[in-house]
This record gives sequence, structure tokens and C-alpha cells, in this order.
Amino acid sequence: MSMEKVLAHLQANHQRIFDELVAFASIPSVSTDPAHAADMTAAAEWVKRTLSAAGPITVRVMPTPRNPVIYGEWLGAPGKPTVLVYGHYDVQPPDPLEKWTTPPFTPTLRDGKLFARGVSDDKGPMLIPIKVAEAFFAAGAPPLNLKFLFEGEEEIGSPSLEPFIAANLGLLKADLVLSADGAMWRPTEPSLTVASRGLAGLNFTLTAATKDLHSGRHGGSVANPLHAMAQLVASLHHPDGRIAVDGFYDAVRALSAAERAAIAAIPFDDAEYLAQVGAPLGYGEPGYTLLERQWTRPTLEVNGMWGGYEGPGQKTVIPCEAHAKITCRLVPDQDPDAIVACLIRHLQSRVPPGTRLLVTPGDHGTPAAHIATDHPALKAAASALHAVYGSTPLIVRMGATVPIMELFKRLMGIDTVYFSFSTSDEDYHAPNEFFRVRRLHEGLEAWARCWDLLARET
Repeated sequence: MSMEKVLAHLQANHQRIFDELVAFASIPSVSTDPAHAADMTAAAEWVKRTLSAAGPITVRVMPTPRNPVIYGEWLGAPGKPTVLVYGHYDVQPPDPLEKWTTPPFTPTLRDGKLFARGVSDDKGPMLIPIKVAEAFFAAGAPPLNLKFLFEGEEEIGSPSLEPFIAANLGLLKADLVLSADGAMWRPTEPSLTVASRGLAGLNFTLTAATKDLHSGRHGGSVANPLHAMAQLVASLHHPDGRIAVDGFYDAVRALSAAERAAIAAIPFDDAEYLAQVGAPLGYGEPGYTLLERQWTRPTLEVNGMWGGYEGPGQKTVIPCEAHAKITCRLVPDQDPDAIVACLIRHLQSRVPPGTRLLVTPGDHGTPAAHIATDHPALKAAASALHAVYGSTPLIVRMGATVPIMELFKRLMGIDTVYFSFSTSDEDYHAPNEFFRVRRLHEGLEAWARCWDLLARET
């Protein structure tokens, strides 16, 4: 096998690969909507056929309580590393449909961008390693052992993934996860993500009277849950933005001088960022830059707060209940269960007079995750990106939460390298999602080079 033959095969098949992406993105595989159950089956079958056609890969459709996992393996490189390739074939709902310029499941090419729901997250990126495997088989054989795990529930929180991994540890055994999910930071330069924040949350309700009351007849004699909710939510932060929950910061590591210097070296313009999001000023925990807050500090956000009358005009009532939703982004060493316990203690100790509190913990939390910046696989990925782009990739972190890095580390003891070629501006989860066609071809070359380097250097 020569890298020249692999790259030549990919180059010669650019149009065919693009056409396959169009076909894949045409399937409305919306995992959250039961009305698309048949489409989920169709997408799983499409992935099975395409992976099987790539070469002598043993492919299985493995059921879960919801949507199947497509698993494939080729173990024809004895003595070489085994890479587990991860991706997902489900997509977000396309709503609101009226905001789309062209139909979300009619992939449309405009200005070098392919517009369709799921084309960036994650169908374009996950098609890349399948076609790279095909190119290696066409040129001889891959330089390392390959396993593929493509799930259909990532957009609903991957509820079946943890039990699936736990039940198939022997089958999935590998040296490394190479993820086709997890976008690069910006389209203007290559990047590698080395950390993501964790997640914990809860919902809570304040009640007073057992029914809504006339605000004239009863005003001033019973508590108003909306007023009480405003007081309770305000108690979660100090005026300067620091979180006021006892114990919240107990496990948080201080940033080292080297870590702060590395983040400061990332090209980031505060004013440009604020203009992009439409905010007049930055805000948050004092003593940290905007990037440090986004990547390395924990947060507590009220995601929703409601109650009482919300229709047109006025309705003079004292509502009987008020509701709020909270999520926290966590950093290394913070335990999601411990954070939820801190939040509950805080809320319970500050219930305003005349009201009752009901707390409902959120779904299972996720700890923060990271990979060492000197990990050999990360170095191989960086070298592959340098070969494609001619520049050293930025080492960045992720403020969001992607559970797979922590899952694979906790259950299998292996690290994950995010190697997606979508970028954060491609409107995934929003109308008019797109994937840059050049990124499809850049990703094909980079994955091929990365596999070759992993086989040589690890």
C-alpha cells in the first residue's frame, strides 16, 4: 500500500463520494420523533450497505432498546494498533421548516456548501472514514486494525450507548477512539479539541396556594411563587457573576500559568465574539478571560423559568406555582451527583416563606473529559492536519458536553481524539445547516494520513 495510491483513489472518486453524501443526507433520520422510525431503519441500512461495500469489513446491525448500532471490524493488520471509529447517523429535527431556504432533506449545493439537515452533524464527517477505508482496500489494505461504531441516538443523549459499550467490551476492545463527531472550532484554521466540560442539572418548582388566586381578593395574604422564584434564582449567583452555591467550587482545579498562557495564545477577539452573539458586554466569573470562562470554568445557568399567565393582556392572578430548569457545565474533578446535591441543599435552605419546594434531578450527569496534549494519537492527528493545511492546528477546548470521551475512558480505559471536519459555524441544530464541500475532501485526505501515521508512530 502506498499513500499516493490511496490519495489518488480518493481524488478520482470525489464526485461519487459527494453523491453518496447527498443520498445519505436525504434520509430524514430524526431520532427524537417516533414518526421517523422507518427513516431511522432506512438510515441504519444505508450505513450497513455502505460500510459493507467499502471492503472486507465484517458488518453487523446490533439492536438496542431504541435504534441499532452499526458495528464493523477488519482485523487484518496484526501487531498494529486498533482504532475504533465513532459516529452517529441520527439527526436533529429540522424545525422550524419555514426558516429553511431549501427543503431540509433535499440536499442543495450553493456556493461550495451542501445544505441539508444532518449533513454537518454528523453525516458528512462520518462518511469520511468509511470512504477512506474503501480507498485503502482499493490500494491494498489499511495500515492498522479498524472497528466502527455508528449509533443512532446521539441527538437524544445516546441513552443506549453506555449499556451497549458495557455489554460489548470484548468486541469493542481497541487502543484508541477516533471520533467523526465533534466539530472544529473555526473554519479559518485547523484545530484539535482536547477537553470538554461535563454536565449536571435539575428542575424545581415552588408552590404556595393549591390553585391560582384572584390578586385583588388574596393579594398581600399569601406568597406569590413567581416572586419567590425570582428570589431563589437570584440567590444562585453573587452580583459579580460568581456562583454562590456552597461547595460548588470545592473540587475545581486552579489553572496553571502554562494553561493560562496557552489559552491566551489562541487568536480570539472579545469584541468580535460579542458582536457575533449580539451581546453588549461580556459577563461572568471575575478574574478570568472569556475563553477561560467558556472552556475551563464551571457554570450554572437558568435555562428556563415560567409560571402564571403568559397570554395577551392581563389576568390578575397570583399563580399557584412557578418552575425553573438549571444546568451546570462542569470541569475536571467535579462530580455531577455531588454538584446536584450542592444545588439541592442550597435551594432547600433558601425556600422563601410561604412556599414549598419540589426538586427533580435531571438526567444522568456527565463528568468533564480530556486527553493529554502530548498523547501520541493527538500528535499523529496534528501531523495529518499539518500535511493537509500547511499549518499547525490550534489546540482548543470545548465548552459543551460530548459524553463519548468520558464514556470510552471510563468503560474501556481508552482515549478519544475528535477528528471531525465540520466547523462550529455550520448551523447544525439550526435551520440551513450546511457542510463545506472542500472540508469533505480535506477530511478524506487527513483521515488517510492520520491512519498511516498512527500505524507508524503508535
